[in-house]
Amino acid sequence: MSITEVRSQASTILDEVGKVIVGKRAILQNILIGLLAEGHILLEGVPGIAKTYMANSFAQAIGCEFKRIQFTPDMLPADIVGTNVYDPNTGEFRLRKGPVFSNLVLADEVNRSPPKTQSALLEAMQEKQVTIEGSTLPLPAPFMVLATQNPIELEGTYPLPEAQVDRFLFKLHVDYPSDAEEVEILRRRHQPEDVEIGPVVDPPTLLQMQATTRRVFIEPYIMSYIRDIVVRTRNDPQILIGGSPRASIVLLETSKVHAAFSGRDYVTPDDVKSLAFHTLNHRLILKPEAELEGTSVHSVIDRILRQISAPGA
Repeated sequence: MSITEVRSQASTILDEVGKVIVGKRAILQNILIGLLAEGHILLEGVPGIAKTYMANSFAQAIGCEFKRIQFTPDMLPADIVGTNVYDPNTGEFRLRKGPVFSNLVLADEVNRSPPKTQSALLEAMQEKQVTIEGSTLPLPAPFMVLATQNPIELEGTYPLPEAQVDRFLFKLHVDYPSDAEEVEILRRRHQPEDVEIGPVVDPPTLLQMQATTRRVFIEPYIMSYIRDIVVRTRNDPQILIGGSPRASIVLLETSKVHAAFSGRDYVTPDDVKSLAFHTLNHRLILKPEAELEGTSVHSVIDRILRQISAPGA
């Protein structure tokens, strides 16, 4: 598959989802970037802004198997990965696979389950496999976890530990629609249109797109630019914990996909800058004194990007 075909297929997917999702194209594009970079996405936003509907519509457009897991305080790890169940007819145990055995898994309100249950996703997200009673089973390809969390209801929740948050390529903030978009949402609700989303690609095509984006060329000086950005977060006076080498790798791989979406087979500094915030915003921990002063992670990342000269600037 060529870069031109990747760009065309990506545009087709986004247009298909756009039939039912008003706005949010940038969010959808970043979700698709995460899928092609073989990573996972954390969506954060208040209730009622179509996070779940967006994930479901996206799965329909890419022709992949989709499962939704509603996380609750009483959920067990076996509810996610599955378990061996005794069959009285045969007198033997048989494997009952959990919902994680899908191409796209929606972990809805992932912070509502205790850490033991949250950790059941760790092996699946990192290794693309699960272990059930000593047996290791591979997950289908492509595979992506799309998790959501509510940033305002903290009562009865279990904040994700840094080790698990770091497993996500991006943390995307889903905001309220614009005034015009909300009017369009109301119009569609008042005058329903018979619009159905059909699969415009299939899993084998997505695997070809992944393979093509991996071959996108990146100059050594662009790699140095990525390194400079991430290393600066470790030495910044307002940051307690900066980005790890995993952040550098994520910025590298997602920049290659972003370049392909632009029809290029090479990465530019603009590709890196466009994804730096989504890559770093959930990996940085500010110092307490910086938070007391009202400093935000967004402003710190913006300052770092302005301080580091892009190659060729």
